[in-house]
Amino acid sequence: MHVLAQELNGVLEGTVASRLLSKLGGRLYFPKGIIAQSTEARTSAYKANGTIGMAYSKGSPLLMSAIAEAMPVFKPEEIVAYAPTAGVEKARQAWKDMLIQKNPSINPEHISLPVVVPGITAGISFMSDIFLNEGDVIIASDPCWDNYELVFQERSGSVLKKIPFFNGGPGLDMASIEKGVRELARTGTVRIILNFPNNPSGYSPTTDEADEIIRLLTDVAEQGADVLVFCDDAYFGLFYEDHIIHESIFCRLTNLHERIFGVKIDGPTKEDYAWGLRMGFVTFGCKGMTATHYDALVKKLMGCIRSSVSCANTPAQYLMLKTMNDSRTTAEKNKCFDLLQRRYRMVKNCIAAHPESLQSLPFNSGYFMSFKCIGINAETLRRSLLAKRGIGTVALDGVYLRVAFSSIEEEDIPVIYQAIYDAAKELTE
Repeated sequence: MHVLAQELNGVLEGTVASRLLSKLGGRLYFPKGIIAQSTEARTSAYKANGTIGMAYSKGSPLLMSAIAEAMPVFKPEEIVAYAPTAGVEKARQAWKDMLIQKNPSINPEHISLPVVVPGITAGISFMSDIFLNEGDVIIASDPCWDNYELVFQERSGSVLKKIPFFNGGPGLDMASIEKGVRELARTGTVRIILNFPNNPSGYSPTTDEADEIIRLLTDVAEQGADVLVFCDDAYFGLFYEDHIIHESIFCRLTNLHERIFGVKIDGPTKEDYAWGLRMGFVTFGCKGMTATHYDALVKKLMGCIRSSVSCANTPAQYLMLKTMNDSRTTAEKNKCFDLLQRRYRMVKNCIAAHPESLQSLPFNSGYFMSFKCIGINAETLRRSLLAKRGIGTVALDGVYLRVAFSSIEEEDIPVIYQAIYDAAKELTE
């Protein structure tokens, strides 16, 4: 094992993060090579800096006119220069500041500085690399985002254990969740990914449900299990009801128990309506861990980034900063939220008008809602909607039909949902 990896492992020794590291996670480090030496040269090489493979003229990176004309408000170094491996420092700090603003109960001292990754998917994948070995079990909701299977099972060889999060009731099936967590706790380690608002159901926990989840995780930790919680907060902030939690569960994890290690994976993708920027953040939080511990974890993540994609997109980070600092952004985001909430209300009304038809999973947030297809195959229903009515939906596991009301015009929602009910009725006759 490389000496730098040994040093980082020594810093983390005795923490829950150390015990949770995968074999790869244990081997990872950030090399003192080209990138590290280039960073050092930026502050000390006053005569000339010949450390990094970019072409400069008169102190600025060379830039094609077509790119410059397309992005006239940015400096060349904000467009084509390599970003630091962990991300542009201003972007990292700005995201942490916003995270704290949106989650006022969190203590800034209890979390790391976020690291920029090329999208939330990449963040989840990197965390899988660092914390999951082949054969390790990680709990996810049933249903869950289908990409979890590719990330956890196919790439890392871990086992994705789907727990029924919904069982016909108005909210989470806490009995099933508790059973799954306690069964895994008997092995000594619990790994779970919590995705709220959930994809594909569009559900976020109520305050009481969040309290139950926290009590459960605390209890298994106090009984000796190490607990790893990935918080996939891709749709964070899109909460349409008052009785659901409006903060990330990650906030509760950061100072909960020395055996509970939380990772927040989020970004502007959905929160700020910037899907194609492919930009996300990874933030660590755990009771008793210090800035020195977090620095070691960040270096391991930097090693994961450096060995795969090298760094995240530079202009995306500066575009995010520009958006965050623009005086128009808050009002525009509120307008977008109101639009989505109106669509949500319209869908709720459509479903209330068909109580005896397709069973809807509970939903109260995010971009989606899903039907549980009983007596018909979801894929058959999807194909029928597409072929006969020109309506695109997503079928999952042959059981669930996901509808993204986020992309359907408000005035079209009654017609679309009536067509879904009609198509389902035809298949059952």
